[in-house]
Amino acid sequence: MKPLLIAACLFFIFLDSRAQNIYDASLIPKELTPYASAVVRDAETTIEVKDMDNVIYHVKKAITVLNHNGDDLARIVIFYNKNITIRSVKGVGYNEYGKPIVKFGEHDFLDESAVGEENLFGDERVKHFIPSITQYPYTIEYEYELRDRQSLTFKPWEPNSNDPWRPDLKYGLAVQNSSFNFICDPDFNIRYKEANVPEKVICSTNHEGKKVYTWQVKNLKALRYEPFSPFIAANEISVRIAPEKFSYYGINGSFNNWQQLGKWEYDKLIKDQETVPPATVQYVKELTAGISDPKLKAKKIYEYMQQKTHYISVQVGIGGFRPFPASEVDLNGYGDCKALVNYTKTLLAAVGIDSYYCVVEAGSPKVSLQHDFASMDQGDHIILCLPLKNDTTWMECTSQRIPFGFLGDFTDDRLVLACTPEGGKLLHTPKYTIDNNLEKRTANFTISESGELDGKMETVFRGVDYEDRESEIGDSRAEQEKGVKKTYPINNMVVKKLVYKQDKGSSPVTTEDISLSAGEYGALVNGKFYFSINSVDRRISVPPRVRNRVNPVRINRGYTDEDEITYTIPKGYHLSSDLLDVKLDKPFGNYTATMTLNGDQLVYKRKFQIRDGMYNKDVYDDMIDFFQAIADADTYNVALVKN
Repeated sequence: MKPLLIAACLFFIFLDSRAQNIYDASLIPKELTPYASAVVRDAETTIEVKDMDNVIYHVKKAITVLNHNGDDLARIVIFYNKNITIRSVKGVGYNEYGKPIVKFGEHDFLDESAVGEENLFGDERVKHFIPSITQYPYTIEYEYELRDRQSLTFKPWEPNSNDPWRPDLKYGLAVQNSSFNFICDPDFNIRYKEANVPEKVICSTNHEGKKVYTWQVKNLKALRYEPFSPFIAANEISVRIAPEKFSYYGINGSFNNWQQLGKWEYDKLIKDQETVPPATVQYVKELTAGISDPKLKAKKIYEYMQQKTHYISVQVGIGGFRPFPASEVDLNGYGDCKALVNYTKTLLAAVGIDSYYCVVEAGSPKVSLQHDFASMDQGDHIILCLPLKNDTTWMECTSQRIPFGFLGDFTDDRLVLACTPEGGKLLHTPKYTIDNNLEKRTANFTISESGELDGKMETVFRGVDYEDRESEIGDSRAEQEKGVKKTYPINNMVVKKLVYKQDKGSSPVTTEDISLSAGEYGALVNGKFYFSINSVDRRISVPPRVRNRVNPVRINRGYTDEDEITYTIPKGYHLSSDLLDVKLDKPFGNYTATMTLNGDQLVYKRKFQIRDGMYNKDVYDDMIDFFQAIADADTYNVALVKN
């Protein structure tokens, strides 16, 4: 009997020891460590729809941090508000051998507002925590539960990203095991969109008779940053879920496609917000009286809206999707993107002009709504579309300075959802082409025998480049000069004159005029006079080489840079070096740089074009050589000697 008792005790001691040591860092498979700063040992995310207005999120995760670069990957971030409540949080920290060294709970989290300074209203808050462990590697294991009172949107599952709002946190994170469960009643129907999922979903029924959808991944190597990659990496895994029927904070609905979703959004969130006082209606009618062209009428109203309002952000409850009433914007003179678009739309309707309230995913990376998968969690901004016959015009309503009909690189060239009385329509915003996006510079400089540079330079910005000097235009003269000196790397530069002009017509143009001087621009060394041929538009940085690249090459937006600089060189000198003559022509771009000398007039011409598009990953090395050749040509030094 005694030997059996001893054996049983030893067995349970073994099990306890094994349970405590499962997070021993030495147990991480070696194939997961390349490029990894942290490894998800085990993660399980469960979303359970208990009722239309009662959705439970349960998250359990253990992550081992290998070095200091992984600290942010292990940070626990929980967003909440009055509709999303935190039900529980707890966790344990382990040392490298998998021994527990610290416990933590909700009281250890920092609790902060999650809204920015531009937010007038916002109940979004965030709790975040990272243990103060400085000995690497270490592991944190945690779990938390949230309750959400709506079933219109569900957080996507992205196993190899720690935070969907921080794209940088998808790099350096390996995954040993991760799973995602979606649980709902048999009559709660969903659609789902998978991206790069290695195994098919498993559909089952649990002991309560509920439907269970399960996705699982194992042994995912860490993603690494690769320049010029698509916004969604080739090996980035995600699952999105959209309901057929839902409740959104007391408003019910259903949809299976963009047409139905746009119809619901217009009928339930927008339509009742489109009224302004009769006095305002009369004012805009008088404002546009005598203007017969509907586009010119719209421009007049748009400029009135810009003068009358300013942008603030609103993220309170249903305000996250529903605009403030147009009458409130008219009274108060402010609103968020939803409210300002709705207000402009209402003013246009007052003079008989139809327009569309459009949902878009904003940002410089061009991210379209997925044409084959409608869901409310796509899109984070609202713009306005004026569907004029053969002249569709778009408006960004949150800026007081942007020209009528100009979107810039914030919402260009992507699919958006127009919410109309007839239903949703997928439309495409305008594309600014390689020729539209132009930065053209002309300069005339004189270089004295003592090495002083003096002259004038004009730069014209078109297309998305129109906004390149937008922040400087609003600055004081002193701040403008600081900005110019950062932009143009000319040592000892003195700005004599600096003027910015903007033409806000149908093809907006910004013009920068500078008069400048710079001492010691040229230098006399061993009887030769040297100066830089290009100090105003250099490519200095070259992307690093990437061995065994995974992603295709994506150039997000094409553009053209043109420069012509005429130098009057000191009399009695001639060229000691060869004339610069570089020509590069690739599928993704081209570059020319030439010099000509006629008497004392040295003319430098440079043209650089980059073509947007998706290219094979094998092109990347060729791109590096291309950019290196440009960097070399851009730093060319002229050598002069006396006749």
